[in-house]
Amino acid sequence: MLLENNLIKQYKPKYNILLKDSKTYPWICVTADTYPKVFLTRRVLQNGSRYFGPYSSVVHARSLLDFINRTYPLRSCKLKIDAQTILRKKVRPCLDFHIGKCKGCCIGAISIEEYCSNIEEIVSLLKGNVSDLIKENRSRMLEASSALDFEAAQVFKDRVEALQKHYAKSVIVTASGNDSDVFGLVFEGLEAFGNFLRIRGGAVVQSLNLGFKLNIEEERESVLSTFLSEIESKFGELSREVIVPFLPDVEIEGVQFRIPVKGDKLTLLELSMKNAREQQANSLREREHTDPDAFRNSVMEELRVALGMKELPMHIECFDNSNIQGTNPVASCVVFRGGVPSKKDYRKFKIKTVIGANDYASMKEVVNRRYSRMLKEAPDDLPQLVVIDGGKGQLSFAYQALSELGLTQRLVVIGLAKRLEEVIRVGDPYPLFIDRNSLALKVLQQIRDEAHRFGITFHRSLRSKAQISSALGGIKGVGEQTQQRLLMHFGSVARIAAATEEDIAALVGTTLARRIKSSLCAE
Repeated sequence: MLLENNLIKQYKPKYNILLKDSKTYPWICVTADTYPKVFLTRRVLQNGSRYFGPYSSVVHARSLLDFINRTYPLRSCKLKIDAQTILRKKVRPCLDFHIGKCKGCCIGAISIEEYCSNIEEIVSLLKGNVSDLIKENRSRMLEASSALDFEAAQVFKDRVEALQKHYAKSVIVTASGNDSDVFGLVFEGLEAFGNFLRIRGGAVVQSLNLGFKLNIEEERESVLSTFLSEIESKFGELSREVIVPFLPDVEIEGVQFRIPVKGDKLTLLELSMKNAREQQANSLREREHTDPDAFRNSVMEELRVALGMKELPMHIECFDNSNIQGTNPVASCVVFRGGVPSKKDYRKFKIKTVIGANDYASMKEVVNRRYSRMLKEAPDDLPQLVVIDGGKGQLSFAYQALSELGLTQRLVVIGLAKRLEEVIRVGDPYPLFIDRNSLALKVLQQIRDEAHRFGITFHRSLRSKAQISSALGGIKGVGEQTQQRLLMHFGSVARIAAATEEDIAALVGTTLARRIKSSLCAE
């Protein structure tokens, strides 16, 4: 598997899984010098040095390196230091020696054994054996204290506290303290998103997200095997226990695959799967800006699958009723094309045949009027999806209107109830609940809210005109043009009522001004 993975990266064959991972990850290097150095690098050289990583986050790698430099007095110079250099006294100690950050390797102030003892502790720390280091330093602290060497005991005590503080920053995910590797994998069309977690001593010490572009139909077991080999090539051999959502199509000697059903191991798998789904969502959000057309198509595909439709709902229309106790009943129709509003196609309706507050009959009238006209004027521009703002009642009457027009086989109609955001389907006694975090549901909510906003705006404008008409229209001698002149000058009926008779007379004359003032003040 490792050989195949390397060959794929080298030759890039067209019909193989393409791992979308072009980054050069940082490593922490421990050199093979007499007095080894510890530093961050992105180049791995075959020169005997030991490398730890790669770290998917350079911030995490730098913070770990800062902790090592604060806790252990290591040299940071680039000089070649050996026994001959020390004997000939060719090097003067630098500032780090004088401020206590280095023990003075260059002048022989620290033995090779003591220095390398610190290096081995650092190596153990980088391998994730933090709990063992804490026990060892605590034991050495007690030994030094028993020997009345309190200065050395204080050094070991400081190391124990620093290690405990560093260990507390790691994400503790299991109290058992076991070591394991966890793989989460989710699929979307011809793409897959994977997350890897390395658990050491019950804490997450490494994490990495990878994307897979599947050029052909790949079995999910095969994709997981490729994921395993990629991680092994980057991070070294896998743990004895590997937690997976399903079994891969390969067996690895010395590795036991587990599919957990409860307990800490299931919690670890759920964490990894959550990370993979978050990566999937981030990828979609990024695509919204870099490739908006592909993003909208993927959202429409998600909506198509969620509703069980045969074709993409690239043209969606949504209806909503609006009235207050039956007064000024109106309805709105908003149109989305390709997942975005098409405001030139918005339509608003005054309810003509229904008397009173009857939402069901009003919905049937509006749907009938909308699509009977479309069948005459643009029969090829019918929507793939019709959304009704409401529950089973509104949906049933809308379906009746479509059935009378013979359109039930040409488009899909659903209802979207507000209380639990459930999708109501014709003939299905059980509502459909779409994932609240999915983009498919967000599109339905957006078009429903837009229809509500558009309908409410139209209803308010009609109600305002009706109030003005009832206030001024009943006054003898005040026609439509006079109403407009007064409203344009004063702004509202309330301001007309508050104005003086002289101000009103300047626009309409004394007699009519006296009549308007007395009428509005009487009300």
